Amino acid sequence: MFKRIKEDIEVVFEQDPAARTYLEVILTYSGLHAIWAHRLAHSFYKRKFFFIARAISQISRFFTGIEIHPGAKIGRRFFIDHGMGVVIGETCEIGDNVTVYQGVTLGGTGKEKGKRHPTIEDNALIATGAKVLGSITVGENAKIGAGSVVLKDVPPNSTVVGIPGRVVIRDGVKVKKDLNHSDLPDPVADRCTAIEEKMRRLQEELEELKQKGVHKEHADSNL
Repeated sequence: MFKRIKEDIEVVFEQDPAARTYLEVILTYSGLHAIWAHRLAHSFYKRKFFFIARAISQISRFFTGIEIHPGAKIGRRFFIDHGMGVVIGETCEIGDNVTVYQGVTLGGTGKEKGKRHPTIEDNALIATGAKVLGSITVGENAKIGAGSVVLKDVPPNSTVVGIPGRVVIRDGVKVKKDLNHSDLPDPVADRCTAIEEKMRRLQEELEELKQKGVHKEHADSNL
């Protein structure tokens, strides 16, 4: 147990350059408190003391702002940075050396039964505000970009961004060009272009009608 506690503290120093002293980490890091509370709650959950397990998780949620269902399975060296608003569902499975940031949801879609929350494999990183939903798998060494919504499996060694999430890097190779703000659609500009095109066609038709009128007048004058 003490070895696991020491690991949890050491990973904070590895991941967070703002961490200064052991006392500061132990007393002030809410992510660390949430993980320790979950370990206690999960031990009761496995023994089918469901009410006690849930009570511990809710007390932890009140003090840390992090909600981890006691049924979730979490590996070693799990790191929650900042952590406010993190939600981890009951059937979620998290491997070793996984990092998540504030506002992350590892939840369900409301449609599944049984295994309805994601599996996060070793060394994955899930950035701020990302939503990983459903009984899907995020592969080893995968990275989920901030604010992404992931509804499908993520291959190992991949980076996923966007809504819905799409793979942009796999095994170090770009799969698709990263989204550039200059490439975003501009509905106003598109509408103006369409109006200009319509005006151009109307002007061409008007010129054709004028030409036809001139030819008709010329023909009438020859009669």
